[in-house]
Amino acid sequence: MRYRLAGLTVLLLTISMLLGSCGQTPTEAPAPVETEAPAVVGTPTVSYPPAPEFIEIGASIPLTGRFGSLGSQVDVGYQYAVEDINAAGGIYVEEYGTQIPLRLTVYDDESDPTKAVTKMESLFSEQQVVAYLGGAASGMHAATTAIAELHGVPYLGVSFAWWNIHQRGYQYLFSPFPKSPDQARNVYQFLNEALAEGERPTNVAIFQEATDWGIELGGMFRADAPAFGYTVVYYEEYAPGTTDFSALILAAQAAGADMLLGMPNTPDGIAMVRQMSELGWTPKFTMLVRAPDGATWGETLGALGDYIAFFPGWHHGEDFPGVAEINARHEADFGRPADVLVGPAYACVQVLADAIERAGTLDRDAIRDALAETDMMTVIGQVSFNADGTGNVLNPVVQWLDGRQELVWPFDMQTTDFVYPAPPFDER
Repeated sequence: MRYRLAGLTVLLLTISMLLGSCGQTPTEAPAPVETEAPAVVGTPTVSYPPAPEFIEIGASIPLTGRFGSLGSQVDVGYQYAVEDINAAGGIYVEEYGTQIPLRLTVYDDESDPTKAVTKMESLFSEQQVVAYLGGAASGMHAATTAIAELHGVPYLGVSFAWWNIHQRGYQYLFSPFPKSPDQARNVYQFLNEALAEGERPTNVAIFQEATDWGIELGGMFRADAPAFGYTVVYYEEYAPGTTDFSALILAAQAAGADMLLGMPNTPDGIAMVRQMSELGWTPKFTMLVRAPDGATWGETLGALGDYIAFFPGWHHGEDFPGVAEINARHEADFGRPADVLVGPAYACVQVLADAIERAGTLDRDAIRDALAETDMMTVIGQVSFNADGTGNVLNPVVQWLDGRQELVWPFDMQTTDFVYPAPPFDER
């Protein structure tokens, strides 16, 4: 009976709650508040002028003639660098808001300064280049840099050590390459670091080419010798194209010279060494700037060309970013690592591309100003420029050994040890 009453009570309470709920007035939902849609803010449209199809640059290079062995290396370096930059899309130029590829026009001036001037004028008037790349050999650069300055076109050049060109007040000339003061000082510095005092050659013979650069470098070799502990016992000049060096060789030998310094072109240097061999004079140390730079030195002279040291401005054994890739490409193309002037030429294009991007325009004066502020890593190492356009760059010593060009200084970059003294020619 108790459970039935409880059930009845629950039923009555449930009915009462249902009836109460049916009598409640429904609550109206609040009206929606009207709001304005947020304004759509568009990205400002930047309008750029039409970009040129190419960035025009040009070079007059001695691909043939007496400087052909130098110029051909420079050309390879330029071509490699341009191709690499273009493969990456070109150079970003802010003025146009896009990347633009380089177009390099190269003329062969046949190692003739007069023809080089004509080619430079053509590059300016026909291609309307925004920058020049230089050729090879100091005398050639002396002619072409003047044209660049005349037209106000930035000029980047290697394979020339003539310092005097940079003392003419030129504003558009930049050269990431060692100059005569570096070479004159560094040859003695290198020997003093490499050899103990009692082992060094001390009596110097200088064979000076009768050119403006020859006079400059020969004079600096002579002037710097005493400060480093060396004595110049013989100094004589000769004309480019000389075929008989016997008088100079015999006189140097008679003066007791045990070290030879010179700056011959390649044909003259080959003739000089052959005649030294024939006359039986083997200096303990020989430094010939320029002549041994090309592969033709070893190919022509064989063992006679070994043990000769030189200042080429670069060597494929240097461990800087991009060198391994250049070597691999050169090996595939020519069957050997990159020649010594390929690196400096490649670096010229790297420096120019960096300057154009920083300038943000193809205006020649703006590019020139950007070049002056250069401070960057390249395949030849860190590069910056002095106020006169000379470069702050490494000046390595390379020596021909067993038919190969070996890096022997700086010592922390050596590909092999410096070999001294040179063995007599008839024992090689």
